[in-house]
Amino acid sequence: MIDKVVASADEAIADIPDGASLAVGGFGLCGIPVTLIDALHRAGTTNLETISNNCGVDDWGLGILLRDARIRRTISSYVGENKEFARQYLAGELEVVLTPQGTLAEKLRAGGAGIPGFYTKAGVGTQVSEGGLPQKYDAEGGIAVASAPKEVRSFGGVDYVLEEALTPDFGLVHAWKGDRHGNLVFHATAMNFNPLCAMAGRITIAEVEELVEPGELDPEHIHTPGIFVQRVVLAANAEKRIEKRTVALARPGQAASAHNAGSPRQAGA
Repeated sequence: MIDKVVASADEAIADIPDGASLAVGGFGLCGIPVTLIDALHRAGTTNLETISNNCGVDDWGLGILLRDARIRRTISSYVGENKEFARQYLAGELEVVLTPQGTLAEKLRAGGAGIPGFYTKAGVGTQVSEGGLPQKYDAEGGIAVASAPKEVRSFGGVDYVLEEALTPDFGLVHAWKGDRHGNLVFHATAMNFNPLCAMAGRITIAEVEELVEPGELDPEHIHTPGIFVQRVVLAANAEKRIEKRTVALARPGQAASAHNAGSPRQAGA
């Protein structure tokens, strides 16, 4: 079997060219391949198309590539936590293909499974299927690029819209454990989009918190088989952030206590 471990994140992403399409795992700030993203940022890679549930926050994750105008187009389902994202989109600097979250997940899974397209009820009767959804604005605020209509067919008297699979040039994922053959195990909510991005990428690069030898992972607990992964890099000290913090109101006679709120996704980072 091939030893897929590379020495550093910089080496792992060195051949990603300007203009490449990237499927990037994670949900919010949970389970994102921040070590690989930082390496891409250092490399100066630009004109990228990203496929990711969201586009990071203003100063972290994919947000650092967006901040420096390295992303030209993104296919995403949730973009509400990034002010720079909104600014670029409304200013006509960024093309955005908004996609229902489940549809985005299935487009990636289908791409990895060799299925060119599928029908879904999500989006029927809306601009998702009928077209006209603004994808890019011009400098005057007019619509420069709008989504095209999609095929709609009826099955059993119910309408479904045809969605095409995604097969990006590269998949970038973050795993809890991985072995030298590329077998991966994800932790908790980092199971979100990571396995799907790993499947879909023509070349998949995995950063792992713990690198183990072949045979150490229980075969029944492997989430992504090594056949989908071409490179593995150790990222033992990858930073993990919490997207939102809140402060609990103090009870009478007690001091306020800060705690991590937000959604359950932070717990699996």
